[in-house]
Amino acid sequence: MQSWSDTAVPTIPGAGPPLRLYDTADRRIRPVTPGATATMYVCGITPYDATHLGHAATYLTFDLVNRLWRDAGHEVHYVQNVTDVDDPLFERADRDGIDWRELGSREVELFRADMSALRVLPPREYIGAVESVDEVVELVEKLLAAGAAYVVEDDEYPDVYFRADATEQFGYESGYDRATMERLFAERGGDPDRPGKRDIIDALLWRAARPGEPSWPAPFGEGRPGWHIECAAIALNRIGFGFDVQGGGSDLIYPHHEYSAAHGEALETGRRFARHFVHAGLIGLDGEKMSKSRGNLVLVSTLRRGGTDPAAIRLGLFSGHYRADRMWTAEVLTAAERRLDLWRRAAALPSAPAAEDTVARLRQHLSDDLDTPKAIAAVDSWASQALNYGGEDVSAPGTLAAAVDALLGVRL
Repeated sequence: MQSWSDTAVPTIPGAGPPLRLYDTADRRIRPVTPGATATMYVCGITPYDATHLGHAATYLTFDLVNRLWRDAGHEVHYVQNVTDVDDPLFERADRDGIDWRELGSREVELFRADMSALRVLPPREYIGAVESVDEVVELVEKLLAAGAAYVVEDDEYPDVYFRADATEQFGYESGYDRATMERLFAERGGDPDRPGKRDIIDALLWRAARPGEPSWPAPFGEGRPGWHIECAAIALNRIGFGFDVQGGGSDLIYPHHEYSAAHGEALETGRRFARHFVHAGLIGLDGEKMSKSRGNLVLVSTLRRGGTDPAAIRLGLFSGHYRADRMWTAEVLTAAERRLDLWRRAAALPSAPAAEDTVARLRQHLSDDLDTPKAIAAVDSWASQALNYGGEDVSAPGTLAAAVDALLGVRL
């Protein structure tokens, strides 16, 4: 699948401290220690609707990780999937009277345009579920052979399920108790009432072919991939076991990330699927949870069509910490637009106060668990000083603008 266009990233002198991120599994902030090539897998969209601000907040979070790694001199092998075969896609296509493949292609193209406008650095590999079916089949075969999966006794629909007890450490990533797991499993795409399952939280690996649904051949019966196994197969086949960061929104911690990790760990006893599990908070609107069911999504494309500068969207979402659930309001956007104007006016000055200390603080705050509020405050301080009191360093405006571009992805 085609990724979106790349964005040039300025190289800035100096270096910042090593990146530290909160690890969901360890429940603490700790160093991220990649090798020469840093590896990251971030779960992508199910393309049945346009990119909303919740999506944007997640991908901007991991864009910061990407940028900080590059600033530290790492190559970055970033992989993202597209769940372009799944029930929500079929349901929306049926509702709108459109072929599910056409709907998926249309929404993926809009997503690409939104990511380009937001200056999100593209993944090296952008992989659809449809193009990874053979990989899923191979992984399901291995799980069946290892006894980590089973076929339900159903002559009509012999679905394949993963055993939640297939790994001793299952549940370590989320830390949720059994009652919470059962509740979230039912709320987030699970099928606890499926007859024939050995445990109500056993996760679907392969859905046997149903009338009117797409399907592919497999040794265990024609069908299509489950959700979690798709991400496990794509990640394992591109960046391998024990990669540096698995990322996504906090609503993916369980069941999606718990199971995709367990699918890999069932074949690699005693090892972690990813060295760091990192999750972004959710975005609400005017005091309420933002969701498709409520009909209160704020779409990136709608803001763009209305004339909103994508850089202001970045700054608005960065005004809160990435791990916090936070609200989007008209006031958040207005403040971001004013900030962007302040920064651009300061960067356009012929001279300004020296910027090296501000660049150092920018790196320091971002390296400390992506503390964007403090990073933004550091730039605010420099810009206000430059506009109010001036300065004699003719290189400072360019130095500061390059750093803001490279690290925050905001072009001044």
